[in-house]
Amino acid sequence: MTADREPPVTAKLLHLMFLSTFWGMQIWVTFISGFVMDNHLNRHTFGFIQSRLFPFYLHIGSACAFFNLTIFAMYHPSNMLDDKEAFQIFIFFVCVTVAAVNAQWFGQMTSEIMADMHLIEQACGLGQDIGLSSNREAYAKLCETDPKYKKLSGRLWLYHLLSSLCNLCCIVCNGYSLYYLAENLTTL
Repeated sequence: MTADREPPVTAKLLHLMFLSTFWGMQIWVTFISGFVMDNHLNRHTFGFIQSRLFPFYLHIGSACAFFNLTIFAMYHPSNMLDDKEAFQIFIFFVCVTVAAVNAQWFGQMTSEIMADMHLIEQACGLGQDIGLSSNREAYAKLCETDPKYKKLSGRLWLYHLLSSLCNLCCIVCNGYSLYYLAENLTTL
């Protein structure tokens, strides 16, 4: 560390807690819970639960990323940064920015569009099938016959893609940050 003072244990503990909280949430939400719910819940229940959980997930993740950047920057003055520390600050900044955009825009738009689609699906007697990949023919037919639903479907695909890319970017950022911490551990 290049700063004049060693961070107190409290700062180190908070930094680890925020990073591990965000990382744990990312792994659970991205790779476990969605697949489990998709295989056991009907389409509308799955969507409803996701629309309630994701704002918390995205905003808590944004806060964790912000606090990680803040704590790290407090103990690494810009005039004393080496290349690795400067890159770590950049990684934290990217994570904060992408997480905030996802929480404030992409995630929110995805939930709103999905809710509008669910109303149309319910009116057509759809949405109670288990798994997002079941009964694809009925949803494809609905896209063909309902221009509003087709437009919503295209927008949902776009915003879901952008939200997923933001999420993956934050996973990569936090993975690198974990690597950086491990690389700088002097002992276990």
